[in-house]
Amino acid sequence: MKPLHGKIAVVAGSTRGAGRAIAVMLGAAGATVYCTGRSVRGNPSDINRPETIQETAEMVTAAGGTGIPVRVDHTVEEEVKLLFERVKAEQNGVLDILVNDIWGGEKLFEWNTPFWEHSLSNGLLMQDRGVRTHMITSYYAAPLMAARKQGLIIEVTDGIGYGYRVNLYYSLAKISAIHLAAAMAEELRPYQVTALAVTPGFLRSEQMLEHFGVQEANWMDAVKQEPHYAESETPYLLGQGVAALAADPDVSEKSGKVFGSWQLSDEYGFVDVDGRKPHWGNYAKKHGFPHTE
Repeated sequence: MKPLHGKIAVVAGSTRGAGRAIAVMLGAAGATVYCTGRSVRGNPSDINRPETIQETAEMVTAAGGTGIPVRVDHTVEEEVKLLFERVKAEQNGVLDILVNDIWGGEKLFEWNTPFWEHSLSNGLLMQDRGVRTHMITSYYAAPLMAARKQGLIIEVTDGIGYGYRVNLYYSLAKISAIHLAAAMAEELRPYQVTALAVTPGFLRSEQMLEHFGVQEANWMDAVKQEPHYAESETPYLLGQGVAALAADPDVSEKSGKVFGSWQLSDEYGFVDVDGRKPHWGNYAKKHGFPHTE
């Protein structure tokens, strides 16, 4: 029996990257996964990339779970409300896992730009997409979990500390996800619902591979451009970590905390899908990178 057989999950923001990998690995563990996002076949989001939620759902099913694509713009409250009404109706009120990986800020931040020179509208839109969406989604998911006194909410962020992340608006969005998990954990504790945050290390997402002009098969060629990429990881390292957390009967002991993919790999004993065991925490500490401890 797969460890998540019969479990119902929503992965919000699962079109690509970490969200897609998390959805697939939950499926591989046997879960039914509602895969949400804005990009559908024939109608991509303003990120204008080829990945779609239908593809993600198909990958979930191929991995051994049940993938259900639902087009949702998580900035639109009514669409989020309808999503969870559908889950409640289709799954007899059951929701076991929510993963908040909604982002959409790829084209909004300007690295190494003082906040007063940065586009204010883009900076505020980053909060709208990266923070407000998570709040809306959790608002409608939490009652399903609280009513049954069980469930797991996972916030996906960047980094495990509260340190500055190169850009004020980006820092605010990513640190907010960590505190959302911590604050939700406190208010959900009486209902026996767990909330925590997770982060990947240096991610080999579809966009990062494209940025370096490589594919997964030859990703090491990117190290010539960026030496630190040698310690990068596929999105599936974090995906396996989330699946392990969801299957852990003692996961409530982790409520309110934040975990790196490398920490989860150490604790639960898995390696990346390419057979490597990257450890961004150790690497970042050695090279003096912030917010990794």
